[in-house]
Amino acid sequence: MPEVFADLVGQPEAVDILRRAAAAAEAIRGAAVEELAAGVDEPRVDAGAGSGSGALSASAMTHAWIFTGPPGSGRSVAARAFAAALQCVRGTGCGECAGCHTTLTGTNADVRFVVPEGLSIGVGEMRALVLRAASTPSGGRWQVLVIEDADRLTEAAGNALLKAVEEPPPRTVFLLCTPSTHPDDISVTIRSRCRVVALRQPPAEAVAAVLRDRDDVTPDMAAWAAAAAQGHVGRARRLARDPDARKRREAVLALLRRLSGVGACFDAASTLIDAAEAEAASAVVESDATERAALETALGAGGTGRGAAGAIRGAAGQLKDLERRQKSRATRAQRDALDRALVDLAGFYRDVLTLSMRAPVAPVHTDVAAMAASAAGKWTAESTLRRLEAVLGCRAAIETNVKPRIAVEAMMLALWRG
Repeated sequence: MPEVFADLVGQPEAVDILRRAAAAAEAIRGAAVEELAAGVDEPRVDAGAGSGSGALSASAMTHAWIFTGPPGSGRSVAARAFAAALQCVRGTGCGECAGCHTTLTGTNADVRFVVPEGLSIGVGEMRALVLRAASTPSGGRWQVLVIEDADRLTEAAGNALLKAVEEPPPRTVFLLCTPSTHPDDISVTIRSRCRVVALRQPPAEAVAAVLRDRDDVTPDMAAWAAAAAQGHVGRARRLARDPDARKRREAVLALLRRLSGVGACFDAASTLIDAAEAEAASAVVESDATERAALETALGAGGTGRGAAGAIRGAAGQLKDLERRQKSRATRAQRDALDRALVDLAGFYRDVLTLSMRAPVAPVHTDVAAMAASAAGKWTAESTLRRLEAVLGCRAAIETNVKPRIAVEAMMLALWRG
C-alpha cells in the first residue's frame, strides 16, 4: 500500500511514533463521538503532553507537535504525512482514502498549510489562521494547522500562536516545523507545550535507494547525487534530474581554484552573489507576473466602463502590498540559493578535513576528490577547520540579516588566508 509515511526517508523511529499517535488520535475521536451521542461535553486532546513531560509513551497523542531536524531531513514531509494520517478514514494513514489523498494534495478543507514565501510570518496572518483552525472540522475528524517554517514567526505571530496552543480548541492539532528547538528557532514557551519529534539527516544509502526505486534514477547517478546533497532528499532529486543544478554546483566548487589574492576573492564573492540572484530571479519571475496579472484583472484592469481607471488608481495600495510580498519572496529565494552554494563549499572542506585526519568516512564530492586530496596535502587540519568554520560562519551571519555580499566577501578572504 502507498501509505502516507512512505516518503519519509530514513526515519523509522519518527514513523513509529507518528503511526502510534495517529492510532491514539483515532481512538480519542471515536470515544468523543460516543460521548457526544450520550450528551457528554466533547473532550479535548491532551493539552499537557508537551515535550517537557517525561512520561509520554510512544503512542501518546497531543494537540501540538514540533518537527525538528537539519535541512532535507523531511520535517515538512513528516508533518504533512501525520496530518494525512489524522484525517485517514481508517485511522492508519493508508494513503488511499479520501482523507489521505486530499491532505497530501493540499485540498482538504480541514488542513491548512502555512508555507511562507517571504522572510517571516506576520501576526495578522497567524491570527487569521488560528481563528480558522478553531472551527469545527467539516469532515468530522480534526482541524490541522501545519506551519512548515515556524522559525520564521515574528515575535507577535509567535505570541498569537502561543495563546492558541495554551488554550487549544477540542479538535485542533498544531504541527510546527523548525530546524531546532533553540529559542532562536522556536520560543521556549511554545516548545514546552508541544511534543518534539527529532528527525535526523537520512543516510546517503537511503536517499540513493529512493532515487533509484521511486524516481528511476540510474544507480551511479543516484549514489553521486545522494552523497553530493549531504542527506537532503529534495536537493538530491534536483541534482539527479536537473543538468542546470549540476552546472551551478560545479561552478561554485570551481570558485575555490580562483582564490589567489584579495582581488580574486572579491571577484569570486561577486560571482557567487550574482549567480544566486540570477537563480532566484528565474525562480520567481513567472509566479510574480502571474500574480500581478491576476490581481490587476480582479481590480478591473482592462475595463472600459465608467470608473475603471479610478478603480485601478484606488487599488495602488493592494499592488504595493503585492510588490512588497514579492520582494520578500525574491530575497528568500536568493538566500536559499546562496545557502545551497555554501553547503556545497562546506562539504568540500569537510572532505579535505576527513582526508587530513584519515577518517574512514565517504566523501561528499566524489567528482572533485583529486582537488580535495591536493588541498589536504597542502593545508594543516587546523587550517582546513578554520576554512570550514568561515563557511559556516557566513551561513550564520546571513541568517542574522548581515548583507549577503558583505558576509560572502569576508568568507572568501578567510578561505584565501586560511
